[in-house]
Amino acid sequence: MTDRFTTRLDRRALLGGMASLPALALATPAFAQQGRAAVAEWSDSFDAGSRSRSTRNPYPVLGPHTVQGLEMAIGQYQQIVARGGWQPVPDRERLRIGARRPAVIALRDRLIASGDLDASTGRSDIFDSFVDTAVKRFQTRHGISPDGQVRDATFAALNVPAEMRLRQLETNLVRVRAYSGFLGNRFIVMNIPAAQLEAVENGTVVSRHVTVVGKIDRQSPVISTRVQDINFNPYWTVPASIIRKDLIPKMQAEPDYLAKNRIRVFNGQGQEVAPESINWNTMEAMNYRFRQDPFEGNSMGNVRINIPNQHAVYMHDTPSKGLFGEDQRFHSSGCARVQNVRELIAWILQGTQWSRSEIDRIFRTTDRIDAKPLQPVPVYWVYITAWANPDGLVQFRDDIYQRDGIGPQAATGMGQPVALR
Repeated sequence: MTDRFTTRLDRRALLGGMASLPALALATPAFAQQGRAAVAEWSDSFDAGSRSRSTRNPYPVLGPHTVQGLEMAIGQYQQIVARGGWQPVPDRERLRIGARRPAVIALRDRLIASGDLDASTGRSDIFDSFVDTAVKRFQTRHGISPDGQVRDATFAALNVPAEMRLRQLETNLVRVRAYSGFLGNRFIVMNIPAAQLEAVENGTVVSRHVTVVGKIDRQSPVISTRVQDINFNPYWTVPASIIRKDLIPKMQAEPDYLAKNRIRVFNGQGQEVAPESINWNTMEAMNYRFRQDPFEGNSMGNVRINIPNQHAVYMHDTPSKGLFGEDQRFHSSGCARVQNVRELIAWILQGTQWSRSEIDRIFRTTDRIDAKPLQPVPVYWVYITAWANPDGLVQFRDDIYQRDGIGPQAATGMGQPVALR
C-alpha cells in the first residue's frame, strides 16, 4: 500500500489530545506548521529538513516506565477531577504575549490547574513571559507547534474536560499494559496518533522520527511484525485503489502524467503497454499493472522498509518532506513515511556492511539493492493517545481514528496487538 500519489485531505479541525500533569521535562518542539494547498501529494517535494526528534526523554511509549507514569498520572487526574476540573477558556480571540484580556485570567487558571504554570505567577490579565512559556509547554505536550499563540488548536486542547482526559489516561493504560511482555532488546514502535516512531535499544530510545500515517478513511493498522529487509531505490507498484481513485482522474486531466512521473504500464503477460492505448474515460486501466521506476521523485523515495503483515503496509522514505512539518500528519494511504529515514535504517542495519556513509552513497544513485539486518527487528504499530513517564511528563494526542470510545462520535473498539510471527 502506498501513500504519496493520493490527493491530500484538507487539515481537519480535530479535538483531542489536550490536558496534562505537571510537566517537569519538555519534548523537543515540533516543527513549525506550514500552510499547504490541497494538491496531489505526488508533486509535493519541498524539504522541511532531515532532523529527527530529540531523545532528551529516554522513555519509550511502550515499557514499564510508561505504565508507571500513566498510573501516577491517573492518580493526579483523579485529584484534579475531584477538585472540579477546570473551566473553559473563552476562545473568541487569539491570545499571545503582550495581550491584556480578561480571557488571560481564565487561561492562567487553566494552565495552573494542569501544572503547566506555577500558581505563584498570580492571576493577572496580562499575557506575560510566564504565560508564554507555559503555553509553549502545553502545546509541546499536545503535539501542537509551540509558538506560544493560543489559537484554534490550542483552545480546543485547553477546553477538553479533565474528566475526559482522565478516561483517556485509563484507556491507554490498558493499551500499554497489553505490551508489558518482552518486546525485544532492539525494537521499533510507531505511535499512530502521535505520528512518531521510536528506535528502542535496551529499554532506551536512541532516536525519534516524525512520521506521516494513514488518513481517517485509509487508516494505518495496529500491527506487530518484524523488519524483513530493506529495499534501496525500490520500484513502486500502484495499488488498485489508487489507480481507481487517483491515477485515472489524473490521466484524464494530464495525459502526459505517467511519462512525467516515470510510471510504466504492463499487461497481464508482463508486456509494456503505451498509456495512450488505454481509454482513460473508462475503468479499463484497472486491467493493467502500473510500476514507477526508481528516481528522485519515486513515491517511496530512496528506501522501503518491509514489515510483513496482512494489511500490506510498510515504512518508507518520501519526496514529500514538507508534510513532516505539519502538526496533523495523517495524509497517507496506510503506510508510514519516516523522516530522517537514513538514521533509522543505519540503526536497523547495525553490524552489517551498511554504514551510514554507504547508505548516503546509495541514496545518491538509482541502484536497486536489497539489505537485511543481522537479526529481524521487531516492529510495533500502536494506537496510544495518552502516555506519561515517571519524570512527570504526560502527553495527549488527538483520537484521530475515534478509537478511545470517549468522544461523542468515538468507535467502540480499539486496536489490539497481534502476536509476533
